[in-house]
Amino acid sequence: MITVGVEEEFFLVDPVTCLPVPLADEVRAAAGLGPVVDAAEVQPELLQSQVEVATPVCRDLDEVGGHLLRLRHALGTAAEKNGCRIVAAGTAPFREAAPVPVTESARYLAMRAQAPQLVAEQLVNGMHVHVGVPDRATAVGVLNRLRPWLPVLVAMSANSPLWDGHDTGFASWRTVIFGRWPVAGPPPHFAHLDDHDSRVRTLLDSGAITDTGQLYWQARLSDRYPTVEVRCMDVQLRADTAVMFAGMVRALVATSLRDELSGTPSPACPAERLQAANWYAARHGLSDLLMDPQGRCRRAGDVLCLLLDAVTPALEETGDTRAVTSLVHRLLQEGTPADRQRRALLEGGPAVLTDLLITETVAP
Repeated sequence: MITVGVEEEFFLVDPVTCLPVPLADEVRAAAGLGPVVDAAEVQPELLQSQVEVATPVCRDLDEVGGHLLRLRHALGTAAEKNGCRIVAAGTAPFREAAPVPVTESARYLAMRAQAPQLVAEQLVNGMHVHVGVPDRATAVGVLNRLRPWLPVLVAMSANSPLWDGHDTGFASWRTVIFGRWPVAGPPPHFAHLDDHDSRVRTLLDSGAITDTGQLYWQARLSDRYPTVEVRCMDVQLRADTAVMFAGMVRALVATSLRDELSGTPSPACPAERLQAANWYAARHGLSDLLMDPQGRCRRAGDVLCLLLDAVTPALEETGDTRAVTSLVHRLLQEGTPADRQRRALLEGGPAVLTDLLITETVAP
């Protein structure tokens, strides 16, 4: 069974105004004192109004779901004890004029010195899925095969339509925010592992990035774990949808791994087409046409059917077919979390939006 792990990022917000509050240290300390959370599972983020959780290595989706619910509830309880709430939104829908303080670490302070305005506006939360791979050379081949599907995951996971209290017109504004860093967006195609490592060294030597943590590609090799890390998704409003994405990403990696080991030719996906598909997915989510891996604009539902067809053998091997497909169908019926945020703001204003974000983040 191919292993999987998930990282989720959350905002800490005022329960009435939904404005980000810089209470990360207090909430992390309170969560770490609880009996059900290891302190290492709750980690600091760039800004002091954000926290990140990381599951242990998991072998099935029930295990992933159990850990995500456990961590969300523990973090939610710790936040309430400190007068705030956790919110799983890809962007902060509201923010103060003054920037949120940066977490006091050498790395984060260096990033602020490098790009102060980008850091001030980095009020974004993602979901990262780590999937085990046998070695780094094989992982590069897997990355190449994942590339055409990344925009589809961006569209499916869109949960960041709002910024400064207004609708940006984008389903995933987080994708646009992240795209402003020197190394970001869809990853390039690599000829082999040496090509990958050489190009990363060039980026480091140039000073454009200071460490490999600033390789903000939407999929990359992990430096910490023997995994491929897929990080194109907005954090998900509900934990069960996050579990669906964990299953979908693992199936995509397993499918890519099978094709890589069997010598199936890697699909052609020119960088400019992939970049256009990524922008289009961030703009529209599932509410309009969607570009398929061949670059054709089709109905979003048809593209999701192509994705399910591609990964069904892998889902069947892990017994995840029913769990994943049922939640994909729910997504098509109810829309993305971005659609839900927009409806809440339109129908009830900021108060209803705030209630949606707070309650759904810790919903069972």
